[in-house]
Amino acid sequence: MAFLVQLTADATHDLEEICDYIDRHDAPGRAEYVLEQIEKAFSSLSEYPERGSYPTELLDIGIREYREIFFRPYRIIYRVMENDVYVLVIADGRRDMQTLLQRRLLRA
Repeated sequence: MAFLVQLTADATHDLEEICDYIDRHDAPGRAEYVLEQIEKAFSSLSEYPERGSYPTELLDIGIREYREIFFRPYRIIYRVMENDVYVLVIADGRRDMQTLLQRRLLRA
């Protein structure tokens, strides 16, 4: 059974920012390539949502609700709930991920 992959508003914003940045600072067509590869990652999540690993930053504090897959250098962090996969963060893994994850996923 295929899972439905849904992007949160934050993840959609992340993807837009990544593509805008690449359009301004990289070779023509590169943003489209990156977008296609990230969309392929979403497709793989539809079939195999449990394949991702636990983000180290969250595992270190005992949180196992979230998983991640990579399209280097990008990290795609998601949560599986019933038959849905919710993509919560798409970020360059060279960023300060500890702060980003705390702010985005653990805000209360």
